[in-house]
Amino acid sequence: MRLGVNIDHVATVREARKTREPEPIAAAVLAELGGADGITVHLRSDRRHIQERDVELLQQVVSTRLNLEMASTREMVEFATRVKPHQVTLVPERSNELTTTGGLDVVRHAVSLKKVVTRLQRAGIGVSLFIDPDRPQVKCAASVGATVVEINTGPYVAAPADRQPMQIQRLARAAKAAARHRLDVLAGHGLTYLNVGPIVEIREIVELNIGHSIVARAVMVGMERAVSEMVDALRG
Repeated sequence: MRLGVNIDHVATVREARKTREPEPIAAAVLAELGGADGITVHLRSDRRHIQERDVELLQQVVSTRLNLEMASTREMVEFATRVKPHQVTLVPERSNELTTTGGLDVVRHAVSLKKVVTRLQRAGIGVSLFIDPDRPQVKCAASVGATVVEINTGPYVAAPADRQPMQIQRLARAAKAAARHRLDVLAGHGLTYLNVGPIVEIREIVELNIGHSIVARAVMVGMERAVSEMVDALRG
C-alpha cells in the first residue's frame, strides 16, 4: 500500500509566526527519504497554511508525486493548469472549518464537476475526488470522468469503538464499488498510527493520505523517522 504524506501542518507552524521556517519543501524531501510515495498539500482559498510558492517549488522538487488538494473554483483550476501537479484532488471547502469535514457531493454537483475534471485532464493532470463512503457518490464520480477517488475515513475515525466495525464495512463496500467502476481507490482523513490497521486490510485501497499524525510525530522524532514508522504500519 502506498503512502501519501500531507505536509500542510508544517506550513501551519510557519504561518503561525509568518516566518520562513519550518520549510515545507525540506519536509517533503525528508518525507520521501522516509519512504513516502507522494506528497500532498491543500492550497486553501484563505491560504491559512500552504501558499502558491510552496506548490510551485514542490512541483520542481518532489521526486515521487505531487498531489494538490483544492476546491473546484475558477481560481484554483487556473492555478493548477499552470503549475501542473501530478494529481489534483478536488475537495469541499468551507471558510470556518478547521479541516475538511466531509466529502464532495458529486451527485449534486455532477455537471460543474464534470467540466472541472475535463479541463484538468486536458491539461495532463490526473484527477481524484474526495468523497464519503457512499456508493451513489462512487458511481457519480466515475460518471463525471474521474479516474481516482479518495474515500473519507473521517466517519470511521470519529465513531465510538463499538461502531467502528460498521464504518469499516461501509468503507469496504464503497471501495469495492469504486474498484468495480475501475477507479483507483485511495483513502484518508484523520488516520493515525493507532487506527490505520483496519483500513490497511481493505485490499481495494491502494494508497492512504495521512498528514497531521505524521507531522505531530515528526515534532518528536523527525520527519524521516515519522514517515518510516507509518510506512511500517502500512506494510507490516
